[in-house]
Amino acid sequence: MSKIVDEVVAANKKYASGFGAKKDLALPPARGFAILTCMDARLDPAKYAGLAEGDAHVIRNAGGRATDDAIRSLVISHKLLGTREWFVIHHTNCGMELFTDGVMGDLLDDNLETANFDGKLWSNPTHGSGASAGRFIKWHTITDQSSSVTDDVCRIREHPLVSGKNSDLRLRLRCSLWQSRRGKGGHRGWPPPVSRA
Repeated sequence: MSKIVDEVVAANKKYASGFGAKKDLALPPARGFAILTCMDARLDPAKYAGLAEGDAHVIRNAGGRATDDAIRSLVISHKLLGTREWFVIHHTNCGMELFTDGVMGDLLDDNLETANFDGKLWSNPTHGSGASAGRFIKWHTITDQSSSVTDDVCRIREHPLVSGKNSDLRLRLRCSLWQSRRGKGGHRGWPPPVSRA
């Protein structure tokens, strides 16, 4: 086993030894809310939102974007598990601001190994053995954090499975732009509709 596997197994053994009554936690989240946020390793939703096991659903992806899969998870969270409030949390200094769909497509087309970043440009350390499939994926990159979090909240709010034509759903949706260098969120309620001209 690798050192990382050994560390994870040891941590899980310690965690399991104190699991106790947590085995009886109910399936629906006790505090009735869900968070959609970024997968960035510097963010710990349990700590910044004061969560314990069983409190809330936490859905994570690159950028905390309202992708089809994230919306699928939010709809399940509400429809089957009763959440009534959702938070969309993006953050400053996000890696999704450092490339475009075109850059990612080019890098993958050239080589599948981990790329290097010099603070301005991405490059592959070796070339060959790439795949063109990366050119056909929408990577949901970010050019402006305030706009992206607002766009994502609007996308969720306007989704037919969230706000169907005759829906009387009373679901609260909130957003925040977390300051990654200060460990602090800037809470906002429903943003105004975004122009889709």
